[in-house]
Amino acid sequence: MASIERTAYPRFRRLVTARELAGLSPTEDELAWAKERTRTDDHLLDLVMALKCCQRLGYFPKPVDVPAPVLDHLRRCLELAEGTTPTRGARAAESHRQLVRERLGVVHDPERARAVAAAAIRAAAEVKNNPPDLINVALEMLVKESLELPGYSTLDEAASRIRNEVNTAIFERIVARMALPDRLRLEGLLEVAGPAAKSLFNRLKQPAGRASWTAFRDQVAHLGWVGSLGDTGAWLEGVAEAKIADFAGEAAAADAGVMRDVAPLKRTALLACMVHVARTRAHDDLAEMFCKRMASITKRARTELDDIRARQAEMSERLIAHYREVLSHLDPRSPGAVEAGEALRLARRTVEQAGGFEAELADIEAVAAHHANNYMPLVWRHWRQDRATMFAFVRTVTLEATSVSAAVIP
Repeated sequence: MASIERTAYPRFRRLVTARELAGLSPTEDELAWAKERTRTDDHLLDLVMALKCCQRLGYFPKPVDVPAPVLDHLRRCLELAEGTTPTRGARAAESHRQLVRERLGVVHDPERARAVAAAAIRAAAEVKNNPPDLINVALEMLVKESLELPGYSTLDEAASRIRNEVNTAIFERIVARMALPDRLRLEGLLEVAGPAAKSLFNRLKQPAGRASWTAFRDQVAHLGWVGSLGDTGAWLEGVAEAKIADFAGEAAAADAGVMRDVAPLKRTALLACMVHVARTRAHDDLAEMFCKRMASITKRARTELDDIRARQAEMSERLIAHYREVLSHLDPRSPGAVEAGEALRLARRTVEQAGGFEAELADIEAVAAHHANNYMPLVWRHWRQDRATMFAFVRTVTLEATSVSAAVIP
């Protein structure tokens, strides 16, 4: 039985607040209406109590379920004697309820209310699995139809019964789409080789590790294994994602021994849902690990670039000094300018003293290769150990472009 506290079924709380009591105060029009239709104080109190309770709850509670503070508040609003109690006569009470229904436009039709609630629950049970959610959907539809609410136990029984019927139909639909080898493969997940061994069922529950090279490689293999268990997309076609998640959660909360005690039809369907969710989670975990792994590689390439640029600072200063000296020899406007032939000879001697043309050109190429913030040429060195795993990754997952351009997709 679903706990009433987890639903929106209206009821009086154990402790009625002053704000709630203020909302139960009858208006002048309601007082005049009630006094015109009653002759005694106990009938007046009973009629006003029925009116305010139906307004507040959508149904007529039993007198014993009306909190004493509510009764005292209504008695004070009506200025009745302290000992006045609502009438206990069945005929009078029914007459008062009928008057209230006519005033509020509430229809008392238990059979129709059950039918409306059942239809709402059956439709909602295709996408929802939590009994309180199903009861809340039924309440919403009953209020919309201006129907007097049935008892909570009626709604709870209907939600439990219809939920089981809908879930059984879903289980049958899932299992009917599975070939016998697929069902046997899922049943094999619950097998345990020895007392110290763990079943493959536990392997489905294992979360991904940190984004290390070994964990990334293992996650690629894990995704391949989960994908080999069967085409869960075809099995679960048409089943709401919320239902799949709830079924998978029910399976994940159990161990292999408990799952073996579940009815075969339900057990196979729950395992199919768990494998589907495990595959989705494995995809997500692998994508997250891939992003973290690439971020780590990129970070190392950036760090290496910073180190290279720091080491090349002295080389850059030396090249600038050599270039300045060469220009001073070649500049005809310099104070010690010489003829063009002599200037060229002096410039060549400067380069040779600096190490020669080849050495100077090599230094220039080294500085030019890293003078900008281009760290991409350095990524390869750090990516090499992931190369095989990366190829396995792209063979396991389907890459899609995040923009209209698919140029980066191999």
